[in-house]
Amino acid sequence: MSQEAQPGVFRVAAIQTVSGPDPEENMARVDRLIAEAAQAGAGLVALPEYFALISPDEHAKVAIREEENQGPLQDFLREQARRHRVWLVGGTVPLECPDAGKVYNSCIVFDDRGERVARYDKVHLFGFQKGEERYDESQTIMAGREVVTFEAPCGHVGLSVCYDLRFPELYRAMGRVELIVVPAAFTYTTGSAHWEVLLRARAIENQCYVLAPAQGGRHPGGRRTFGDSMIIDPWGEILARRAEGEGVVVADIDLAHLASIRRSLPALEHRKIN
Repeated sequence: MSQEAQPGVFRVAAIQTVSGPDPEENMARVDRLIAEAAQAGAGLVALPEYFALISPDEHAKVAIREEENQGPLQDFLREQARRHRVWLVGGTVPLECPDAGKVYNSCIVFDDRGERVARYDKVHLFGFQKGEERYDESQTIMAGREVVTFEAPCGHVGLSVCYDLRFPELYRAMGRVELIVVPAAFTYTTGSAHWEVLLRARAIENQCYVLAPAQGGRHPGGRRTFGDSMIIDPWGEILARRAEGEGVVVADIDLAHLASIRRSLPALEHRKIN
């Protein structure tokens, strides 16, 4: 189905990866997956958090951090968007921040000409401890402060990253959006408990589509991410998903369907507390 065949219908794709510690190897795999998504007719493609690097050494991301608008990771994303003529939500890239020992975990968006249209720095930093399983993103990441949205052919799009999913006030602050994107690397422990229910809740309460590309599998070094990349409609229905392993998840955003849901249940207009 081509996008031109049905006005108001726009195909999107979520890329799922199982990234390791070698950025070049990871980018080669992502290259193939973006090509697959574009061949399937996707006009907007989203990569997962940490698409270029997941390492047992949490400081590895600091070693490859890039200046804004410069560096091999950003060049890769720009070229992919231009070459495949897709809007590309580039998962996350480690960018320089005021602290030399940390990075911004930044989601950068390029349009189908390879022009940068948005940058979102992850606001909420994951912290978790259960037995010997422990994560503390604040040790290597500096939190962002801004809510970020952008205009795309499928409508108004809001950006968030992974742990942000647990904070509904972030999504309310976006205003009315047609699509929320959630690049993620949820742990298996937290993902198996909360990933689906939180994604569906964000779609239902904001009456919008949700595009959630994830890391999904056993990574070199032993880390296990939950995966289950999915695309959800404004009624909370899961349109497509992939449990584990690298691959592409594709579905259509239907703006007429979205408008119909908002007309039938005008919950966004019924809000009393802002």
